[in-house]
Amino acid sequence: DQTTKVKGMFVRPEQIGEIGKRYPALDRLRLVVTREGDADVMTLKAACASPSEALRGELSATLRAVTKLGGNVELVALGSLPNDGKVISDER
Repeated sequence: DQTTKVKGMFVRPEQIGEIGKRYPALDRLRLVVTREGDADVMTLKAACASPSEALRGELSATLRAVTKLGGNVELVALGSLPNDGKVISDER
């Protein structure tokens, strides 16, 4: 189970899957959780063919709506995220 606790709240792979369903143009998604000082930081990495600031903004709002937590969004090139079945990567 890849469920992880971020800022006192649980984030589940199903939530990230829900974001993917809302944006069929995205290839893969991976939520990376890191620690900066005393704070947990979430970064949603989204592989897409046509990155734009508008898409990044929409994904940021959707991430907050689905997880109830704010996080960064990084649009990456198609094929740059590994196909290892991992949706949440806790790197703390």
